[in-house]
Amino acid sequence: MGTLFIDQEDVERKVLLILRILQEAGSPVGSRVISRRMQEMGMALNERTVRYHLKLMDEGGLTELVGRRDGRVITRKGIEELGNARVRDKVGMAISRIEILSYCTIFNPEKGKGQIPVNISLFQKEAFPEALQLMEPVFEAGFAVSGRVAVAREGELLANVVVPAGKIGFATVCSIVINGVLLKHGIPMDSKFGGILQLKNRKPLRFVELISYAGSSLDPSEVFIRAQMTSVEKAARVGEGMILANFREIPAVCYPLMEELLKKMKTVGINGVLVTGETSEPVCQVPVDINKMGVILIGGLNPVACTQEAGIGTENRGMASVMDYDHFLPFKEAKKKYGS
Repeated sequence: MGTLFIDQEDVERKVLLILRILQEAGSPVGSRVISRRMQEMGMALNERTVRYHLKLMDEGGLTELVGRRDGRVITRKGIEELGNARVRDKVGMAISRIEILSYCTIFNPEKGKGQIPVNISLFQKEAFPEALQLMEPVFEAGFAVSGRVAVAREGELLANVVVPAGKIGFATVCSIVINGVLLKHGIPMDSKFGGILQLKNRKPLRFVELISYAGSSLDPSEVFIRAQMTSVEKAARVGEGMILANFREIPAVCYPLMEELLKKMKTVGINGVLVTGETSEPVCQVPVDINKMGVILIGGLNPVACTQEAGIGTENRGMASVMDYDHFLPFKEAKKKYGS
């Protein structure tokens, strides 16, 4: 009889991923949904194996069965386990998330139809009308990937997030939509950094802060917002300030096709590119690899950063999930509908 070897690190990675899926769901989830979400996130696990892990997690107090049909929820102990997850399990998670969401993006830039990556922000219900007022100049200045947003009230589903009681869910288009559309047309886009971009006379000047996606467990934009390092409101008002932006590279030979795709995306309300550099030349003082072109993308969370600057607290989940672009509406319509 052969010896059964168990890779403990592999088991821990699967457990942490299941816990993360349950936490993001915000409501009971069954093994079938968990299995599908794990596959979307790059880890194939069939339903039977998921049920096996869930049983062990129930015994360990990490999850709780709330009914055979309803599935499981994460417990307080499970949330603590996620928070205490080993650093080496987290390193590189941001770049992996970008790659997964790029692959999951299925968007037709000519028809404006399909699944796009989004950021999810949660506001206190009573603060949301003021937040919309504050965000309006940011959208008007073009400091958002798209002028379209999605909103959900408490108890409603926004992408894969159930909006908690007393909160309003707010979805903005994530800059990864550019990665996804280019990927589907054969253009590889190398995601390098998230950063703080300084504007002067309404033009990009230089990056003053950069965080590598490969070494961060969070969307860098979340870090900068929490640290209150932006001045998006000032940038929108007078053309000088610090905004969220992302640095990418593409092979120079791909530029003509990228330019064509970006024009099509702009006609359907997505305009995420601020600057495209010259071949092998630095962009906003950031070096570029040989035979590559630097591309600076607008940070999708700029409107939310503006509200944080004004003292309105938010809970942000950058690079949260994908959702149908049909569920989005122009910001002005959202302000009219939810602004009172």
